[in-house]
Amino acid sequence: MTELREIAPLFVEMAHRIVWCSAATVDTRGRPFTRILHPLWIWNGSQLHGWIATEATALKRAHLARSANVSLSYWTPSHDTAQAECRATWAFDDATRAEVWNLFKNAPAPVGYDPTIIPQWKDGPTSKSFAALRLEPWRMRLLPGSVLMTSGSGARLTWGN
Repeated sequence: MTELREIAPLFVEMAHRIVWCSAATVDTRGRPFTRILHPLWIWNGSQLHGWIATEATALKRAHLARSANVSLSYWTPSHDTAQAECRATWAFDDATRAEVWNLFKNAPAPVGYDPTIIPQWKDGPTSKSFAALRLEPWRMRLLPGSVLMTSGSGARLTWGN
């Protein structure tokens, strides 16, 4: 088992390089449901958490009300993969939404972007449809494609339970 301090910076680097991930939730009947999302991760040297700038649709709200667990999977054509199993919580207060908005707006590309490109968010972080979803991982896995495809460099890393 890998220590968080070892895997977290590697996870953030890979996730921010790949940018988009498949995110799975569980619907109200217990069936898996996937969508593509764009998380931004923050590692402060001892704790890791992520944010997703998103619309809090009725479907997403229902899924997370049934189970607050989200499974995220990143993949590249070179077969670099990163997974995070997380607890997700909504943030609807204006201060947190403004903080998350600015995190995305000020982050370097490719993970950073100006959220006003989303038409529904043209009014900024207090736009009616803008919400922030906080991710707190309880398990992560990293596998460089070089390990999977050849006997190349890198290692399979796993953290959490």
